Amino acid sequence: MLGARNRELVGLIPAALIVTAGFAAIFIQSQSKLSGVSLTYGAAFLALCLAAHMVIRRATPFADPYLFPLAAVLASVGLVELYRIGNYPGVSDFAREQGQWMVVGLLLFSLTLVALRDGRYMKLENYRYLIAIVGVGSLLLPRLPGIGAEVNGAYLSVHVGSITFEPSELGKIAIVIFLASYLRDNRQLLVTAGKRILWVTLPPMKQFGPLLLVWGSAMGVLLVTREIGTSLMFFGVFLALLYVATGRLSFPFLGLLLFAAGAYYLGTHVGHIYTRVLSWEHPFDKNLYYEPNGSYQLAQSLFSQADGGVIGTGFDQSILWSTVNGHANSLIPIPESDMIYAVITNETGLVGATGLLVVYVLFIARGLKIATLARDSFSKLLATGLAFVVAMQVFVIVGGVTDLIPLTGVTLPFVAYGGSSVVMNFVLLALLLLVSDRARRPVDYSERAD
Repeated sequence: MLGARNRELVGLIPAALIVTAGFAAIFIQSQSKLSGVSLTYGAAFLALCLAAHMVIRRATPFADPYLFPLAAVLASVGLVELYRIGNYPGVSDFAREQGQWMVVGLLLFSLTLVALRDGRYMKLENYRYLIAIVGVGSLLLPRLPGIGAEVNGAYLSVHVGSITFEPSELGKIAIVIFLASYLRDNRQLLVTAGKRILWVTLPPMKQFGPLLLVWGSAMGVLLVTREIGTSLMFFGVFLALLYVATGRLSFPFLGLLLFAAGAYYLGTHVGHIYTRVLSWEHPFDKNLYYEPNGSYQLAQSLFSQADGGVIGTGFDQSILWSTVNGHANSLIPIPESDMIYAVITNETGLVGATGLLVVYVLFIARGLKIATLARDSFSKLLATGLAFVVAMQVFVIVGGVTDLIPLTGVTLPFVAYGGSSVVMNFVLLALLLLVSDRARRPVDYSERAD
């Protein structure tokens, strides 16, 4: 029977095959011939994964054997689809740029594993307030003059020279670390102490105050920068961790009531959010098509997914680009990022889209299993928070693209185009593997924290 690391090694083969087969299919469709370049791309992707695997084998030998292969499958789907999206004259080479950022992400992934191996990630607890300040401060960067800019009504990214990144990707990990650390120390008081009002026991402000201050600051900054999708993700993760830490359903229930009240106010009093809500309710209303934050993007996404049917149109068969006055214009706005799920659904159909979501479900399930195996509360809460970050991101973007919820601008983890997203998701993966390694080690090699 194969050991954990050998199972991980075997699991990387399908990811490399997806890259090879995907690029080969695109070459056949676009050039009517099979190019050996597809084998080169597949071999390069496998080499990167093997290098990361060797680091995992040395630094975290007992870590979960399935998480990294699942992430590799997601990354391979993203690279293939981004190459297909950029396979048009005048369009950026998204796949090449994504591949470069993947190399950076795997380097940071390896450094994180080596630096925090053997349970050293537990020391992050000692710096929780510093980490919280860095996390909240990073969320504010896009609003600073000179480096931040407004795009589609929101301040999402920071521009420094030729480099662009989204600080919220760092912020999400920092806030999860703070919440896990703080709730680990104060969960008992949050449950047993406090004043009961009707059916809800309000925890003492001495313990609940700092938690609300840091989380509230993060949410306030996100509202200032108008990152509604990221705000929703943070809110969902906060409620999930609060419930896991306390076991009290009253906390998430009260949180959902507050969310409903806040969503109603923002949806009726903030202009660009109101337009997004109208577009969600009436995606095919032509009066909303070309309004700022209007329904054109969502309507095109729904048309694209419907066109894919059950098995899809095939790679390089969907109509994405048109040329107007010598410039490439996308028929599905931002197909490489916000709308990449719609493109995947169009070209691989319901079967391919379902397969992608199944991989995400497996990834999230492995993350939650790591949380159940962890031997200390901080590790349990950290793994739970990181798994829920991925879950909420997938829910927010897929829910928006399919018109389940109002459309917002977050990235599909490991798949969508974006350097900061790729890099920080590999750091998130490294933290999950570190927790898993400590949890799965024989008892003689692991200390109990509490």
